[in-house]
Amino acid sequence: MSTAPLRLALINSSVREGRFGPTVANWITSLAKERDDLQADLIDLADHPLPYELSHSPGEEAARALSKVSPRLADAEAFVVVTPEYNHSFPASLKSLIDWHRTEWAAKPVGFVSYGGLAGGLRSVEQLRPVFAEVHAVTVRDVVSFHNCWGQFDETGTLKNPAAATTAAATLFDQLVWWGTALREAREKRPYGS
Repeated sequence: MSTAPLRLALINSSVREGRFGPTVANWITSLAKERDDLQADLIDLADHPLPYELSHSPGEEAARALSKVSPRLADAEAFVVVTPEYNHSFPASLKSLIDWHRTEWAAKPVGFVSYGGLAGGLRSVEQLRPVFAEVHAVTVRDVVSFHNCWGQFDETGTLKNPAAATTAAATLFDQLVWWGTALREAREKRPYGS
C-alpha cells in the first residue's frame, strides 16, 4: 500500500476575460500545498486552449495542445475543479477538457470549488456530477462554494473571513484523500475496467 502523497490536479476552468477564477484557484491550491498528504498541480485552462471540435485522431495543433495537459491529468490521482457559473452552467472550456479525455478521469475522485453570485456556482456543480459519472469518476459530496465571491476576497486575493471556507476546504480535501487513497489501492490490485 502506497503512502506517497496523493497527486491532486486543481483545474481552474474559467478562461473568460476579466475572470475571477485565478483568485479562487490560487487560494485553494495554497491550502492543498500546506498538506502533507497532497501533492498539488494547478492546471489553468487559459494556458491550455483545446479545440471544441472533437476527433479520435486529432490534428497536429490539437495533438500539441493535448500533449501539454493530458499527461498531467493522467498522472493525477484526484481532482479539484474550480468552476464559475455561466448562465446557470459551467464553462465550455471545462466541458471540452472533460470530453477530450476519458481514461484520465476513470476511477478517480473529483471535488468542486465553485463561485459566483447568489447561487455561488452550485448549479454548475450539480450539472458536473452526472458528466463526471459518465467518464467513470467519483464526485465527493462536500463542496467549497463562494456566494457573491467578489466581495469575499481582498485585492491581494486573500479571504477576508477565511474560517468557514478553510474548514470546508479541509473537509473537501479529507474526502478526496480518503477516496483517492482507496481508489489508488483498488487500481493497484486490479486495473479499472479489467
